[in-house]
Amino acid sequence: MIQRIQSVFLFFVAASLVTLVFFPLWNKVDVEKSEVVTLTALSLVHTKMDIDTGEEQVIMEQPTYYIAIVVLLAAGLALYSMMKFNNRMLQIKLNALNSLIMAIALGLSVYFIMEGQHILLPNVQGNYLFGFYLFVAAMLFNMISNRFIRKDERLVRSADRIR
Repeated sequence: MIQRIQSVFLFFVAASLVTLVFFPLWNKVDVEKSEVVTLTALSLVHTKMDIDTGEEQVIMEQPTYYIAIVVLLAAGLALYSMMKFNNRMLQIKLNALNSLIMAIALGLSVYFIMEGQHILLPNVQGNYLFGFYLFVAAMLFNMISNRFIRKDERLVRSADRIR
């Protein structure tokens, strides 16, 4: 199972997605008002920093746990697909489904980013952070693993023709 390169890439998919839950996806800073809007997989938080005391005051907090649920579902599906190494066609289908689930999670993230965009300075862009790029890494790893699974399947079929 682990000796196959596609299993390593599927593990990277799961690891990227689980790591994504613990890192912020996006933030936007208003330096003049000392306000920050931050999106994680669990919440969209608008905070204000009191310059005199150094305390952060939460102005608004919106739960975004939908992102975390969908991301963890995709990570679980990647691990399940990794365990189905003896059925390559099922693996290909599971990885296609996983791509769809990751696209849904990315869509949810973009939706909440657009909501956060309007909270502070609507005409100024926010910053995409490390967590957001983990989506890209997970999708790339999923695509690469699918490519190796197809290559493996072609190799097995060509060996069957030779027999």
